[in-house]
Amino acid sequence: MSREDKGARTGGGRQTVSAALALVLILFFLPVLALRGEPVYRRPGTGELPNGEAVLPADPTADPALPTGTRDRGRAVRLLNKDGTVAELTMTDYIWGVVAAEMPASFEEEALKAQACAARTYTAVLQGGSKHPEADICADSTCCQAYTERSAAEARWGLSAREYGEKLDRAVAGTDGLGVLYEGKPIQALFFSSAAGRTTDAVEVWGSSVAYLKSVDSPEGDEVPNYRTQTALGAEEVKALTLASYPGADLSGDPAAWFGQAARNEGGGVISIPLGGITLTGGQARALFSLRSACFTVSWDGSQFLFDVTGYGHGVGMSQYGANAMAKNGSSFQDILTWYYTGAQVGELW
Repeated sequence: MSREDKGARTGGGRQTVSAALALVLILFFLPVLALRGEPVYRRPGTGELPNGEAVLPADPTADPALPTGTRDRGRAVRLLNKDGTVAELTMTDYIWGVVAAEMPASFEEEALKAQACAARTYTAVLQGGSKHPEADICADSTCCQAYTERSAAEARWGLSAREYGEKLDRAVAGTDGLGVLYEGKPIQALFFSSAAGRTTDAVEVWGSSVAYLKSVDSPEGDEVPNYRTQTALGAEEVKALTLASYPGADLSGDPAAWFGQAARNEGGGVISIPLGGITLTGGQARALFSLRSACFTVSWDGSQFLFDVTGYGHGVGMSQYGANAMAKNGSSFQDILTWYYTGAQVGELW
C-alpha cells in the first residue's frame, strides 16, 4: 500500500468519524434548539394548534385551556400609592394586588375570577380619566380600589401564602383581558362586601338610575363575619353629629321622637328616614352615624339609640360574599357577573 493510499484511507476514516460525530451532535442539540424557538399557542379551550391540528399538553395534568395572561401583561397601570408616589405596574400584577386586597383569598376561585373581572373593568373605565392627573388610579379604597403588594399579602396569609397566591394567579390568568360590558362598553363595575338579601338600586344611593345597577337577590347570610352588628350612640352624640352636617334639624324634646318611620326597599334597606324634621337617605344616615350599611333599624332604649345593622357596604353592584355563595352553589364567574350587573355581558376589554 502506497503512502498516498494509506493517507487517503486514513483521511476517509477521519471524515467518516467526523460526519458521525456531527450527526450525533445535531441529534443531541435538536430538541434544545426547538425549545428555544417561538412558542406554540393553542386556541383557548380547544387543545388545537392554529392550523386545526390536535396537540397534547406537555404536562398530562396541566389544563391546556389555561390562559397565559398575555393580554394583561401587555398593558401598564400607573398607580398612585398612599404615600404619594406613582408606580407603573403590568395590569396582571395590579389586578392581582386588587383582588388580594379587596376579597378574601379563601373564597371560591369563581368568586375570585368575578372579582378580577370587576376590578379590571373598573380600572379600564378610570384609565385615561381626570380623577388622578398623574396616575390612572389610586390605592385608596374610599376613592378607587384597594391594592396590596404581593409580599405584603403573602406575609398576611402566613402558611397559606403559596396556596392563596397560586389561587389568585389562576383567577387573574383565567380571566385575562376580560371585563363586564353593557352595550359593548365597560361598565362602572361597583362592588361591596355583603347584602341583606338584596342589592340596592343605584338610584336609591346616588339619585341616578343606571341600567345595569339594579336591585337583585343576593344569597349570602349569617355565614358572613359581622353580618349583623349593633351601634349604640347617646342622644347628645346623635345631636352633635346631626347638627354638624344638617344644622336645620330640630332635635329638641324627647329623643324617642327624633327619628320617624323609615321608607324601605325590598331588601329591608332604608331608602329614607325622617330625623328632626328633615329627611335623610339611607346612605346619608349610614355615613352620618358610621354604620356598616344602610340596612338598619333604629330604636331608643331610654338612654341611647341602638342601630341594628345587616350587611356591609353601599349595596350597589356585586356583593362579594354573595358571589362566593353563588360560586359554592356551582355558578361560574360569568354567571355571577351577569347576575349582579343586570343586562351586562362578559367580554374582552382588550
